[in-house]
Amino acid sequence: MNALLAVLAEPAVTQALRLSAEVALATLVLQLVAGLGLGYALSQRRWFGRGLVDTMVTLPLVFPPVATGFVLLMVLGRRGPVGSWLGEQWAIEVVFSFWGVLIASLIAGLPLVVKPVQSALESVSGRLGEAARVLGKTELEIFLRVLLPNIRGALAAGLALGLGRSLGEVGITLMLGGNVVGRTTTMSLEIFNAVSGGEFERAAVLSLVLGVVSLGLFAALKRLGAV
Repeated sequence: MNALLAVLAEPAVTQALRLSAEVALATLVLQLVAGLGLGYALSQRRWFGRGLVDTMVTLPLVFPPVATGFVLLMVLGRRGPVGSWLGEQWAIEVVFSFWGVLIASLIAGLPLVVKPVQSALESVSGRLGEAARVLGKTELEIFLRVLLPNIRGALAAGLALGLGRSLGEVGITLMLGGNVVGRTTTMSLEIFNAVSGGEFERAAVLSLVLGVVSLGLFAALKRLGAV
């Protein structure tokens, strides 16, 4: 217990916990919105560009995280097509900032949210959606009042998996957010730093804390899905 309290009292760990909590909360909101939007869009069979969007969403699942991070670095870096535009027009620096960590977290877990939502919508949208249309409901009413309640469990499970994956993300975060102590070091990177420095007891304590937090989030989201 003393070792646990001593590690948690370290300024670097306190900062990493705060950053991880902020990123996790923002990621949860973004994955909820993007997961529902992309899941619904991909559940609709006929529209131009669907295959490309599906591929881009699925890619982080099969592409090595470090390679994914490198591609994003080339796009969002200061000399990248998107990064340079953001810097010139909005004075936003993505690389080595909170935004880089957030984007890495979002992309790492998003496929695990989109795919369950897409699958659930494909299984219920046909029959239930058609019945609702016959009754004169609008597409927005159908989504909010008919489809959404029927995919609640799949959405909660996807958010739990996606957020868990995001909390453990290292490869993409190293490329986009860097590993700047006191600014962009998350709990996962703090564990990485501890292992790299041979501080295995410290790494074990940090892993325990992160594991407890992840299990708590998973249990909360599963409970919401079962309500």
